[in-house]
Amino acid sequence: MKSYAFSIGIVLLAAGAFWHYGRALWHPFLKKYSKMETVESIKTRYETDVWQRLEPSLSQIAIKDWPEKLVLIGMKEERILEVWTEKAGKWIQIKTYPFTAFSGKLGPKLREGDRQIPEGLYEIEYLNPNSTYHLSLKVNYPNAFDLRMAESDGRSNLGGDIFIHGKFVTIGCIPIGDVAIEEVFLMAANARKGKIEVIIAPRDFRKGEDFPEIEEVGWTTQLYPVIADKLQQFQVLDPH
Repeated sequence: MKSYAFSIGIVLLAAGAFWHYGRALWHPFLKKYSKMETVESIKTRYETDVWQRLEPSLSQIAIKDWPEKLVLIGMKEERILEVWTEKAGKWIQIKTYPFTAFSGKLGPKLREGDRQIPEGLYEIEYLNPNSTYHLSLKVNYPNAFDLRMAESDGRSNLGGDIFIHGKFVTIGCIPIGDVAIEEVFLMAANARKGKIEVIIAPRDFRKGEDFPEIEEVGWTTQLYPVIADKLQQFQVLDPH
Protein backbone atom coordinates (compact mmCIF):
# COMPACT_ATOMS: atom_id res chain seq x y z
CA MET A 1 0.00 0.00 0.00
CA LYS A 2 2.82 2.39 0.91
CA SER A 3 4.58 1.57 -2.37
CA TYR A 4 1.38 2.28 -4.32
CA ALA A 5 0.87 5.63 -2.57
CA PHE A 6 4.50 6.54 -3.17
CA SER A 7 4.15 5.74 -6.89
CA ILE A 8 1.01 7.86 -7.15
CA GLY A 9 2.85 10.71 -5.44
CA ILE A 10 5.73 10.49 -7.90
CA VAL A 11 3.31 10.51 -10.85
CA LEU A 12 1.49 13.55 -9.49
CA LEU A 13 4.75 15.41 -8.90
CA ALA A 14 5.94 14.57 -12.42
CA ALA A 15 2.62 15.66 -13.90
CA GLY A 16 2.74 18.93 -11.97
CA ALA A 17 6.30 19.60 -13.08
CA PHE A 18 5.42 18.90 -16.71
CA TRP A 19 2.36 21.18 -16.49
CA HIS A 20 4.49 24.02 -15.12
CA TYR A 21 7.82 23.62 -16.90
CA GLY A 22 6.72 21.82 -20.06
CA ARG A 23 4.24 24.47 -21.18
CA ALA A 24 6.15 25.11 -24.38
CA LEU A 25 5.61 21.45 -25.31
CA TRP A 26 1.95 20.85 -24.40
CA HIS A 27 0.42 24.27 -24.93
CA PRO A 28 0.79 24.36 -28.76
CA PHE A 29 -1.08 21.04 -29.01
CA LEU A 30 -3.81 22.32 -26.71
CA LYS A 31 -4.22 25.40 -28.89
CA LYS A 32 -4.15 23.34 -32.07
CA TYR A 33 -6.99 21.06 -31.06
CA SER A 34 -9.09 23.66 -29.26
CA LYS A 35 -10.83 26.74 -30.60
CA MET A 36 -8.28 29.27 -31.80
CA GLU A 37 -8.54 32.77 -30.42
CA THR A 38 -8.47 35.96 -32.51
CA VAL A 39 -7.57 39.51 -31.54
CA GLU A 40 -11.30 40.31 -31.68
CA SER A 41 -12.25 37.39 -29.44
CA ILE A 42 -9.63 38.48 -26.90
CA LYS A 43 -11.01 42.03 -27.01
CA THR A 44 -14.53 40.70 -26.42
CA ARG A 45 -13.39 38.58 -23.49
CA TYR A 46 -11.12 41.02 -21.67
CA GLU A 47 -11.99 44.55 -22.78
CA THR A 48 -14.43 45.46 -20.01
CA ASP A 49 -12.27 44.14 -17.20
CA VAL A 50 -9.06 45.61 -18.60
CA TRP A 51 -10.68 49.00 -19.17
CA GLN A 52 -11.76 49.10 -15.53
CA ARG A 53 -8.15 48.43 -14.48
CA LEU A 54 -6.67 51.01 -16.85
CA GLU A 55 -9.23 53.78 -16.48
CA PRO A 56 -7.70 55.28 -13.29
CA SER A 57 -4.28 55.59 -14.97
CA LEU A 58 -5.79 57.08 -18.12
CA SER A 59 -7.93 59.51 -16.13
CA GLN A 60 -4.82 60.87 -14.41
CA ILE A 61 -3.51 61.98 -17.82
CA ALA A 62 -6.97 63.19 -18.97
CA ILE A 63 -7.51 60.46 -21.56
CA LYS A 64 -11.09 59.18 -21.74
CA ASP A 65 -10.76 56.47 -24.37
CA TRP A 66 -8.29 53.84 -25.51
CA PRO A 67 -4.99 55.51 -26.45
CA GLU A 68 -4.72 55.98 -30.21
CA LYS A 69 -0.93 55.79 -30.36
CA LEU A 70 1.55 53.78 -28.31
CA VAL A 71 5.27 53.46 -27.73
CA LEU A 72 6.69 50.68 -25.54
CA ILE A 73 10.03 51.21 -23.77
CA GLY A 74 11.89 48.29 -22.20
CA MET A 75 14.87 48.92 -19.91
CA LYS A 76 16.92 45.81 -19.18
CA GLU A 77 18.93 46.99 -16.16
CA GLU A 78 15.83 48.46 -14.48
CA ARG A 79 13.74 45.50 -15.72
CA ILE A 80 10.70 47.57 -16.54
CA LEU A 81 8.41 48.13 -19.53
CA GLU A 82 6.95 51.63 -19.90
CA VAL A 83 3.87 52.38 -22.00
CA TRP A 84 3.54 55.87 -23.51
CA THR A 85 0.92 57.64 -25.59
CA GLU A 86 0.80 60.97 -27.41
CA LYS A 87 -1.39 63.85 -26.27
CA ALA A 88 -1.37 67.36 -27.73
CA GLY A 89 1.94 66.67 -29.44
CA LYS A 90 3.65 65.45 -26.26
CA TRP A 91 4.46 61.95 -25.08
CA ILE A 92 2.71 61.04 -21.82
CA GLN A 93 3.48 57.93 -19.77
CA ILE A 94 0.49 55.69 -19.07
CA LYS A 95 1.93 52.93 -16.93
CA THR A 96 5.08 51.00 -15.97
CA TYR A 97 5.20 47.21 -15.70
CA PRO A 98 8.02 45.24 -14.04
CA PHE A 99 9.59 42.32 -15.87
CA THR A 100 8.51 39.06 -14.24
CA ALA A 101 11.69 37.23 -15.35
CA PHE A 102 14.99 38.06 -17.02
CA SER A 103 17.61 36.22 -19.04
CA GLY A 104 20.98 37.12 -20.48
CA LYS A 105 22.87 40.29 -19.63
CA LEU A 106 23.34 43.84 -20.88
CA GLY A 107 24.23 43.97 -24.56
CA PRO A 108 22.50 43.29 -27.88
CA LYS A 109 21.21 39.93 -29.02
CA LEU A 110 23.76 38.38 -31.38
CA ARG A 111 22.68 34.83 -32.17
CA GLU A 112 20.12 32.10 -31.66
CA GLY A 113 20.30 30.60 -28.18
CA ASP A 114 22.28 33.38 -26.47
CA ARG A 115 19.27 34.14 -24.21
CA GLN A 116 19.73 37.86 -24.86
CA ILE A 117 16.91 40.39 -24.97
CA PRO A 118 17.59 42.49 -28.09
CA GLU A 119 18.54 46.17 -27.86
CA GLY A 120 17.52 48.76 -30.41
CA LEU A 121 14.60 50.52 -32.06
CA TYR A 122 11.90 48.09 -33.13
CA GLU A 123 8.22 47.82 -33.99
CA ILE A 124 5.40 45.45 -33.10
CA GLU A 125 4.83 43.11 -36.05
CA TYR A 126 1.59 41.56 -34.84
CA LEU A 127 -0.45 40.58 -31.80
CA ASN A 128 -0.59 36.89 -30.90
CA PRO A 129 -3.84 35.88 -29.17
CA ASN A 130 -2.77 32.22 -29.06
CA SER A 131 0.54 32.63 -27.28
CA THR A 132 2.09 29.87 -25.23
CA TYR A 133 2.53 32.59 -22.61
CA HIS A 134 -1.09 33.79 -22.37
CA LEU A 135 -0.93 36.72 -24.85
CA SER A 136 1.98 38.31 -26.66
CA LEU A 137 3.19 41.04 -29.01
CA LYS A 138 5.81 40.14 -31.64
CA VAL A 139 8.88 42.39 -31.82
CA ASN A 140 10.47 42.70 -35.28
CA TYR A 141 13.93 41.49 -34.28
CA PRO A 142 16.21 41.26 -36.22
CA ASN A 143 15.67 44.69 -37.76
CA ALA A 144 17.67 46.26 -40.59
CA PHE A 145 20.42 47.48 -38.23
CA ASP A 146 20.77 44.02 -36.63
CA LEU A 147 21.13 42.46 -40.07
CA ARG A 148 23.76 44.98 -41.19
CA MET A 149 25.83 44.46 -38.05
CA ALA A 150 25.57 40.67 -38.39
CA GLU A 151 26.79 40.88 -42.00
CA SER A 152 29.67 43.13 -40.91
CA ASP A 153 30.60 40.70 -38.12
CA GLY A 154 30.20 37.61 -40.28
CA ARG A 155 27.45 36.30 -38.01
CA SER A 156 24.47 34.20 -39.12
CA ASN A 157 21.56 32.47 -37.36
CA LEU A 158 20.56 35.58 -35.41
CA GLY A 159 17.52 33.99 -33.81
CA GLY A 160 14.07 35.51 -33.65
CA ASP A 161 10.65 34.95 -32.07
CA ILE A 162 11.12 37.84 -29.63
CA PHE A 163 7.89 38.73 -27.85
CA ILE A 164 6.53 40.84 -25.04
CA HIS A 165 4.36 38.28 -23.25
CA GLY A 166 2.74 37.07 -20.05
CA LYS A 167 3.78 34.43 -17.50
CA PHE A 168 6.99 34.41 -15.44
CA VAL A 169 9.63 32.79 -17.65
CA THR A 170 11.83 33.95 -20.53
CA ILE A 171 14.77 32.96 -22.73
CA GLY A 172 15.27 36.32 -24.42
CA CYS A 173 11.80 37.85 -24.45
CA ILE A 174 10.18 40.42 -22.14
CA PRO A 175 7.67 38.79 -19.76
CA ILE A 176 5.40 41.04 -17.69
CA GLY A 177 2.84 38.58 -16.27
CA ASP A 178 -0.69 37.75 -17.38
CA VAL A 179 -2.55 40.73 -15.90
CA ALA A 180 -0.07 43.21 -17.37
CA ILE A 181 0.02 41.61 -20.82
CA GLU A 182 -3.77 41.75 -20.97
CA GLU A 183 -3.55 45.51 -20.49
CA VAL A 184 -0.74 46.03 -23.02
CA PHE A 185 -2.41 43.68 -25.53
CA LEU A 186 -5.75 45.50 -25.29
CA MET A 187 -4.12 48.91 -25.60
CA ALA A 188 -2.23 47.71 -28.67
CA ALA A 189 -5.34 46.11 -30.15
CA ASN A 190 -7.26 49.39 -29.76
CA ALA A 191 -4.46 51.70 -30.95
CA ARG A 192 -5.59 53.29 -34.21
CA LYS A 193 -2.79 55.63 -35.27
CA GLY A 194 0.40 54.39 -36.89
CA LYS A 195 2.86 51.70 -35.93
CA ILE A 196 3.64 50.69 -32.34
CA GLU A 197 7.28 51.49 -31.72
CA VAL A 198 9.39 49.50 -29.25
CA ILE A 199 12.57 50.92 -27.71
CA ILE A 200 14.73 48.40 -25.86
CA ALA A 201 17.70 49.89 -23.97
CA PRO A 202 20.35 48.28 -21.77
CA ARG A 203 19.60 50.94 -19.14
CA ASP A 204 17.72 54.21 -18.79
CA PHE A 205 19.95 56.68 -20.66
CA ARG A 206 17.59 59.54 -19.70
CA LYS A 207 19.26 59.49 -16.28
CA GLY A 208 22.63 60.34 -17.77
CA GLU A 209 23.93 56.81 -17.27
CA ASP A 210 27.12 55.84 -19.09
CA PHE A 211 26.89 53.50 -22.03
CA PRO A 212 27.85 49.98 -20.93
CA GLU A 213 30.92 48.46 -22.53
CA ILE A 214 29.99 45.17 -24.14
CA GLU A 215 32.74 42.68 -24.85
CA GLU A 216 32.79 41.14 -28.35
CA VAL A 217 30.56 43.96 -29.71
CA GLY A 218 32.32 46.92 -31.29
CA TRP A 219 29.28 48.66 -32.74
CA THR A 220 27.37 49.63 -29.59
CA THR A 221 29.03 53.06 -30.04
CA GLN A 222 26.73 53.38 -33.07
CA LEU A 223 23.65 51.87 -31.42
CA TYR A 224 23.55 53.37 -27.93
CA PRO A 225 23.65 57.05 -28.92
CA VAL A 226 20.68 56.42 -31.24
CA ILE A 227 18.73 54.76 -28.41
CA ALA A 228 19.70 57.54 -25.99
CA ASP A 229 18.60 60.23 -28.41
CA LYS A 230 15.26 58.51 -28.98
CA LEU A 231 14.64 58.17 -25.24
CA GLN A 232 14.96 61.93 -24.77
CA GLN A 233 11.51 62.31 -26.35
CA PHE A 234 9.98 60.46 -23.41
CA GLN A 235 10.35 62.64 -20.34
CA VAL A 236 7.89 62.72 -17.45
CA LEU A 237 5.85 65.91 -17.86
CA ASP A 238 2.83 67.48 -16.23
CA PRO A 239 -0.07 65.95 -18.22
CA HIS A 240 -2.20 69.05 -17.67
